[in-house]
Amino acid sequence: MTTPFTPADIRQAVDLLASRPLIRLVTEIDDNGAIPPRRLASTLPDLSSHQLRWAAEAARAHGLVRTVPGAGLVLTTRGTELADVYDAAARWARQYAYPAPVCEFSLRIRRVLDLLTPSLATEQADGVGRSAAGHLTSADDAEGLARPRALLIQWLAVNRPATWVSEPERAA
Repeated sequence: MTTPFTPADIRQAVDLLASRPLIRLVTEIDDNGAIPPRRLASTLPDLSSHQLRWAAEAARAHGLVRTVPGAGLVLTTRGTELADVYDAAARWARQYAYPAPVCEFSLRIRRVLDLLTPSLATEQADGVGRSAAGHLTSADDAEGLARPRALLIQWLAVNRPATWVSEPERAA
């Protein structure tokens, strides 16, 4: 399969989409509805004010959320479709206890996106991603990744901005 993306395009997009603050924001709104004005910090107390600000700005800049007067932050169609990608990735990860039997939701999504990245950036007839060790453990594992991979490819094809802005590195 040939994709219209360069490996750098894909890495930049996945870096943005795999950002913990962005995953938390999109999935919170998808699961529980609009986040009222001035309630972002109390809704996502595990994120710093910097992370909250960055996530909200990035989500707006990439058309994932919009502000509705009186309601707050809501997902756009693009944001809802990204939430579907996240959901498919998380379902696969839970089914295969990836990357561990017990881990944080956003980490599961990040690791699955990382797993899918090499197969998006190269021509692979089987469309299988690779684990850190280089291979998935079984054909069933790889086959199960077909849905999150297809959703991710579809999302990227429709929502490809000129530049992706990933989360800035935190100062040490």
